[in-house]
Amino acid sequence: MTTVTSPLTGRAIGLANVPDPVFAGAMVGPGTAIDPVREPTTAVAPVDGLVVSMHPHAFVVMDADGHGVLTHLGIDTVQLNGEGFELLVNKGDQVKRGQPVISWNPAAVEAAGKSPISPIVALEATADALSSVAETGEVATGGDLFTWN
Repeated sequence: MTTVTSPLTGRAIGLANVPDPVFAGAMVGPGTAIDPVREPTTAVAPVDGLVVSMHPHAFVVMDADGHGVLTHLGIDTVQLNGEGFELLVNKGDQVKRGQPVISWNPAAVEAAGKSPISPIVALEATADALSSVAETGEVATGGDLFTWN
């Protein structure tokens, strides 16, 4: 069992409310999304594990059980070409839950015309593999988002 915690502070809104049909339809995988606070912030690792994918706008951490958790900072943020995102770890690094991974500013993303809403997704999981999914309410960095059974 893996508890996935929030990489960001903000409001849980659930995947269905993400302004992107691929995420909203859970085609990437089940999970939830955070509408982050509009201030410079740092996304942290949602689980202990290995950074298996690293981009300015997104990262995947795989835990010891082989569970890959995608944190995608904003929607269509790949179009910003990394501007405003600072990588604090590298692909291949071991990270601990809560360790800073990427610094960014959701307000700047919004000002650039993109949504700062950030999906946190259980890759290659079925919806019934997750429980206690946070889909509403305020969430602090490190707060529980869902359990992967």
